[in-house]
Amino acid sequence: MAHRVLSGDRSQTGDEVIADARRLATRLHVAGVGQGSRVVLLLRNDIAFLTATLAVTLLGAVAVPVNWHFTAREAAYVIDDCDAAAVIGHSDLLHRQMPEWPQDLVARLLIVAVEVPEELAAAYRLSPSVCQPPAGAEPLADILRDHPSHEAPLPGPSSAMLYTSGTTGNPKGVLRLGQNIPNTEGYNGLFVPDARTLLPTPLYHSAPNRFGNGTFHGGGELVLMPRFDAEDTLRLIAAHRITTMFIVPTMLIRLLKLPEAVKLRHDLSSLRHVVCAGAPCPAEVKLAILRWWGPVLYEFYGSTETSALTWATPEDLQRKPGSVGRKVPSATLEIHDDHGNPCPTGEIGEIYGRVATTAEFTYHKRPEDRAAIERNGLITSGDMGYLDEDGYLFLSDRKRDMIIAGGVNIYPAQIEAAILEFPGVLDVAVFGIPDPDLGESVCAILAPEPGQDISADAVREFLAGRIARYMVPRTIVVDADMPRDASGKVFKRKLREQYWARTGRSI
Repeated sequence: MAHRVLSGDRSQTGDEVIADARRLATRLHVAGVGQGSRVVLLLRNDIAFLTATLAVTLLGAVAVPVNWHFTAREAAYVIDDCDAAAVIGHSDLLHRQMPEWPQDLVARLLIVAVEVPEELAAAYRLSPSVCQPPAGAEPLADILRDHPSHEAPLPGPSSAMLYTSGTTGNPKGVLRLGQNIPNTEGYNGLFVPDARTLLPTPLYHSAPNRFGNGTFHGGGELVLMPRFDAEDTLRLIAAHRITTMFIVPTMLIRLLKLPEAVKLRHDLSSLRHVVCAGAPCPAEVKLAILRWWGPVLYEFYGSTETSALTWATPEDLQRKPGSVGRKVPSATLEIHDDHGNPCPTGEIGEIYGRVATTAEFTYHKRPEDRAAIERNGLITSGDMGYLDEDGYLFLSDRKRDMIIAGGVNIYPAQIEAAILEFPGVLDVAVFGIPDPDLGESVCAILAPEPGQDISADAVREFLAGRIARYMVPRTIVVDADMPRDASGKVFKRKLREQYWARTGRSI
């Protein structure tokens, strides 16, 4: 088990986390949680996330981490849809959400409240009143004080039931129908006893959840960040001699935009494996990180449904800029056209794949949606890309994000990568908006760096010659307050919806 788990100034040994998990498991068992039961985790990055996950798996139950940015209605949908027997949540989130949940739903649940620790309260600027458990919830501290240990064999890492969101409709619960076969392909080989892992990404996402649990069960040291901050990331790497980190492209971009003096202030020489995934990452960003940190950046491509299909080493990222690597040995990877035929080398199509060691899954209560994403035994998440002559995968964009302007397919990721090179741009989201002539036209919303004044005309002039004229956004908006999730990624769907709401259509 983990040598240590740290969050802020708090630290617990792996044995202490296990002891707490056993006492929590006793209370869950009394409430009827057992083999196959579902327990929702409405938690930010915290040691309690690992405690709760382990308590659930000790009972043979299934943890259901929920994006804590969800509205009360969205969270209630997941709680009801997965047939949860219990909810374990941070007190401030329960204060906000419980009053809006249907009373019949609340009545059938055991609700456990985790007191908000100081580092989380500071990171999210929470008032003391919401950091304490709300009425109707049992304080975790009381459970750990009053209940004996649940004695059962300690399980290994198990698959959580993760809900994936689409552009329309309710999220779908990905439920594994068996156990994954252990392997050391790709990032799975990083969870070793001497690993010191930093997680600035939220544990409710698939890959961070895997990194957190993999490090814990692999015997390494795990450092949790309550909330991503670029300079604090560098400080923690230096302070804890971090070797391993999972990160998303937005965070890499924020790190690169730090002042040179800040970059030079921290010793990053301990880094060995920095793994990036979760969204297309511009080639220039990856190459800049490699120049700064050395040959430590890795990348993979996959989804909650398929797990990691590819793996790119630092050498791959330099040899094939823009690629996300080649398929891992146990994976099958194909590119299909709209008719289901294999695409020739270099031709963009929809990405299909499967990893032989990853257990089969279903979408909970939605078998028709599960069937719709499979073709000849392979699974797609709707991403578009192509394979080159050496078998390297290059991503174009999500099929659902593709803009069709006057019959021409436009991939936002290419435009976003070009705009991010403009001086003073901190972040950007590109998507299609209604156009009476073309059907859709390209819209870009930019977040400037603090103190920067960016004009739309200057951006268009900058893009001329860098991308095709038809890709240059007709609409450019500068907005510092773009909606984001806990990892800093922009909620593009929310930005897009405001333009389409009045049209009665979404494409």
